[in-house]
Amino acid sequence: MFADLVRCETRLYNALNDRLRERHGIVTSQYEFLRYLREHPGARVAELAAEFVIGIGATSKGMDRLEQRGWIARQPNPADRRSSLLVLTDEGAQLAEAAERTVTDRLSELLGGPLTGAQLSAAARALSLLRAALERDRIGTPTG
Repeated sequence: MFADLVRCETRLYNALNDRLRERHGIVTSQYEFLRYLREHPGARVAELAAEFVIGIGATSKGMDRLEQRGWIARQPNPADRRSSLLVLTDEGAQLAEAAERTVTDRLSELLGGPLTGAQLSAAARALSLLRAALERDRIGTPTG
């Protein structure tokens, strides 16, 4: 099961990466950051790092790249001068929306053929329960 889960994730991630690069000039991790910031305007780097289970340094570098491309902006955090709040620019919001359509369409192509709607729903429920348990128990959280 582990091998299947990991290989499916890798292949799906790579397929989305290819399509996003082709259509929007971004990669899957950038799409994920943009999507998160669209849903959580004013998030901090630490919040993104926790959500994506990656280090703060890697997350900060990812935000630097998005900021350089004009897709996000850093705003002063009124509650803590040591951190910034991250928000999408108008261009970033437009990109996130267009990329989400691409991701949804590509996932439908990739998952809709081999799996029925009921199987997809069951898999989604099972993965959601597993993720919730892992997050609740802080399993696999990076230390740095």
